Order: sequence, then structure tokens, then C-alpha cells
Amino acid sequence: QVQLVESGGGLVQPGGSLRLSCAASGNIFRIDVMGWYRQAPGNQRELVAYMPDGRRIFYADSVKGRFTISRDNTKNTVFLQMNSLKPEDTAVYYCNAAIQTRGSAAFTVHWGQGTQVTVSS
Repeated sequence: QVQLVESGGGLVQPGGSLRLSCAASGNIFRIDVMGWYRQAPGNQRELVAYMPDGRRIFYADSVKGRFTISRDNTKNTVFLQMNSLKPEDTAVYYCNAAIQTRGSAAFTVHWGQGTQVTVSS
């Protein structure tokens, strides 16, 4: 069994910063892509950024230059540094990861439970 646990959300003023973390644990053999999505009330879940293992990073246009994704493979953890936050960044942020468990040949996508980010004065 695999779990993704996010942390680091909260309330911040416009222009402020937050750093989200997501740690994967369990019967993990290998992790390929790790990424972040977000969902605002009334909206569909949207991709924010993803980081394949050793390949090119992707950012949504709306966050380029403000958000930075990184990962610590020794700790199976992905981070999202969010700077210059705007009210429109308010959403529940979810991490996900494509994980191969021990004894399996396939990668399966797993999701965290989500963490609320609110940008408001």
C-alpha cells in the first residue's frame, strides 16, 4: 500500500509565499513522475507542475516564474515553492505520483488528500 501525505498549506496574503511538501511512503520500488494539481471551488482539477524523474519539468502558464517544483528522491518527497501568490491561486492543492510497487511491473498513479491554500488580504 502507498500513501501520499501533503503539508504546508494555509492562509497567506497576496504577494506572499508558501512551500508545499508531499511525502510518499509504503511499498515503493520506484517513483517516476511526481506533480501537483489544484482545484478551486466550481472548477475542474488542473495541472500546476510535474517533474518526471530525470526529464524535463512542466509548469502551467499561470504559475511560470512564480512556482518551483523540486523533489528529494532519497525521501520520496516532492515540493512546490509558491512565490508572489495571487488570490486566483486559492485552491486545494493535490500531489500525485506514478509509483511502481515492489513485485509489480506497472506504475500506478496515487493521489494525496489535498491541502488548502488561501490567498487573501
